[in-house]
Amino acid sequence: MGLTRLRAFLRRHRRIALDTSVFIYQLEANPAYVALTDAVFEFVARSGNSAVTSTITMTEILVQPHRSMEEDRADEFYALLTTFPHLEWVPPDLAIADLAARLRATHGLKTPDALQVATATKSGATALITNDNRLAELPELETAVLDELR
Repeated sequence: MGLTRLRAFLRRHRRIALDTSVFIYQLEANPAYVALTDAVFEFVARSGNSAVTSTITMTEILVQPHRSMEEDRADEFYALLTTFPHLEWVPPDLAIADLAARLRATHGLKTPDALQVATATKSGATALITNDNRLAELPELETAVLDELR
């Protein structure tokens, strides 16, 4: 049922934003979420669709492999994610930083979350996929929360 709802959500959009959790669940093949994240990445890979994420996502993804001193794993993640079709990695610029600060001030978000939403908004995404239900409350983007789709 959740997969049907996710696919309906994705059909309403052409450019989506992905929060870090989506990548982590996919890379770890997390059994609770992998069917959903498979559908997300299949959507992104199709011609005419695209996704955006902040470069802060890469920082968050690579912490564990570096902490575990698994440099080959970190390199594998980096290579896979930076070459994934139709996925854009956006570094924060001053416009994103300003919007992130405004989001922090008005919604009480943590900096990484504010940067994700600001990146999505400034990059033309119309939707966000996350597992953080606090982000679903923001009016800036239509949001799908993975836990609500399971």
